[in-house]
Amino acid sequence: MCTVVLLHRPQHDWPLLLAANRDELVTRPARPPGRHWPDRPEVRAGLDLAAGGSWLGVNDRGLVAAVLNRVGTLGPVAGKRSRGELVLEALDHADAPSAAAALADLDPAAYRPFNLLLCDARDAFVLRHAGHGAICVVRLGPGLTLLTSREPNDPACARIRRYRPLFGSAEVPDPVRGDWSDWQLLLASRASTTGDPRDALCVVTDGPYGTVSASLLAVPAGPERATVFLHAEGRPGETPFEPVAYRGPCSTAG
Repeated sequence: MCTVVLLHRPQHDWPLLLAANRDELVTRPARPPGRHWPDRPEVRAGLDLAAGGSWLGVNDRGLVAAVLNRVGTLGPVAGKRSRGELVLEALDHADAPSAAAALADLDPAAYRPFNLLLCDARDAFVLRHAGHGAICVVRLGPGLTLLTSREPNDPACARIRRYRPLFGSAEVPDPVRGDWSDWQLLLASRASTTGDPRDALCVVTDGPYGTVSASLLAVPAGPERATVFLHAEGRPGETPFEPVAYRGPCSTAG
C-alpha cells in the first residue's frame, strides 16, 4: 500500500508539493527516476523493470502522475495490462485536466483496480478504478490529501487516520531553501496505532514486502523556476534524498 501526500495551493508560488513512499516487493527490480524512455524524452519517472512502466513521474510541463494499487490487488495478473503504463500515458499530456479526460475513457476491464493521481499547478484529480463499473474521476480541492489504496483522505485507513493530522501540523516544505525536514521525518516514521507495521508510513516487515523508495516533488507556478524532484532509492530515514537530474541522456528500458 503506497502512500502519496499532496499539498495543493493553486495561488502559491509553489502550488504543488508532493511526497510519496513506494511500498513493493523488495525483489521487484526498478531504476530510480530519470529520463528512461527515448520516445518520451520530456518524462522523468521511476522505471519498473518488470513491466516497463512507472509508479511516479513528472513531465517538463509540470504534470505529475502517480499510480497506486487498490486494496488486495498487489502484483500482476495474466491477461491484464500493467498499471504502470498509466503513468506514462498520463505524462504524454500537457496538463491534469486533459490527462484525466483521456484516461477516464480507458477500458477498466483491461487493468487491475487502481488509484491514479494526476496533478499540476492548477488542478488535481484521482482516477479511481474500484474493480467494477466505469473509471470514476474525482476532482481534489485545495489543501492536504493523503492517498493510499482506498479513497482520498479515507478515515477507514489507519495510516491516513494517524498521519494526515501529522502532515497537517508539520512545517510546510520550502523548496527554495531545500527544507523538507518535517516531511522527511514523517516519511521515515514506522509508528503504527494498530501495531501492524503495514499501517506505518515507512513499512518494514519480516517478509519480502515493504517501503523500497521515497520521492519529494515541488512544482512551481511559473517557468522562472524548475520543478524540484528528490528521490531516496531505499527506505527514507536510512537513505538520503538526492536530486533527480533535470537533463541527461535517455536510457533504454531493457
